[in-house]
Amino acid sequence: MRQGTNSGTGNPDEGALIRRARDGDSGAMNTLVERHYKQAYNLAYHLSSNYDEANDIAQEAFIRVFNSLNHFRGDANFSTWLYRIVTNVFLDERKKQRVRAHSSLEEYLELEDNTVTRQIEDPSPGPEQLVEQGERNSVVGNAVQSLPEIQRAMIAMYHFQSLSYEEIAEVLSLPIGTVKSRLNRARLALKNKLEPVRELLGA
Repeated sequence: MRQGTNSGTGNPDEGALIRRARDGDSGAMNTLVERHYKQAYNLAYHLSSNYDEANDIAQEAFIRVFNSLNHFRGDANFSTWLYRIVTNVFLDERKKQRVRAHSSLEEYLELEDNTVTRQIEDPSPGPEQLVEQGERNSVVGNAVQSLPEIQRAMIAMYHFQSLSYEEIAEVLSLPIGTVKSRLNRARLALKNKLEPVRELLGA
């Protein structure tokens, strides 16, 4: 059974940290940022496929966290709330500028039987493998980037952040049935886009 992410309030002192940060304790807020920055950055990167843009998205997300912490009541865990804010920042940026430069993905997606799995890199690839890896990254990166933003967000959250359907539904404020159907459509769309280059991907 697929496991979701660890609860953001799972640490015994997480709730206390949030309360202290809400009361203006800058040290507590800094600790929250240190604990969750990697999560925020990773999601932002898999949404944008650009290191600099991911950093900007993550920083803007924590600014929004700081400004909105008084509204966080713990109904959702902190990580889920943070993912929602990161996703909203990304979508807001895309509304402002639809075309953005992007770098290739570090990891590429391999399609097998209508599923998307992470490809483990050889720890010591040779020169030819590096060239092929770069080509695969570029092709798959372009395909992922061409998906509608919500589909891209769902693929990033499910396949890279390991969120469950239930958590994605909570992040995006969508019914779980809608999440499942849209994620399936996203996988199919990605598969169709990559069908002409399956030989390059080794699929």
